[in-house]
Amino acid sequence: VQLQASGGGLVQAGGSLRLSCAASGRTFSSYDMGWFRQAPGKDREFVAAIRWSGSGTYYANSVKGRFTISRDNAKNTGYLQMNSLTPADTAVYYCAVKGKGALTASAPSYDYWGQGTLVTVSS
Repeated sequence: VQLQASGGGLVQAGGSLRLSCAASGRTFSSYDMGWFRQAPGKDREFVAAIRWSGSGTYYANSVKGRFTISRDNAKNTGYLQMNSLTPADTAVYYCAVKGKGALTASAPSYDYWGQGTLVTVSS
């Protein structure tokens, strides 16, 4: 499956952005989906994950209550709604998918990755 992340940009602190992850090549609904991010000079970190059906979600503590992960299997697209953004959220955001199973924050568990979209939050 091929993944294309989009929606990044420059936003002021306190603002919002919605990232999209468009899937092609295989049935998107066959996969759980996750979002990760990597800030300059830091390791890639888990942000959020959602079950293939959309029935379960899992968030990193740092984004819980501010970010919402969702998906529309009919459109082969996943989303990450980001609210109350802070400069600490500045990073390249990646979407990824894995086979159905337990949701996990472990990046090696994900089989396919998108190319990333840059989010910059100014203070």
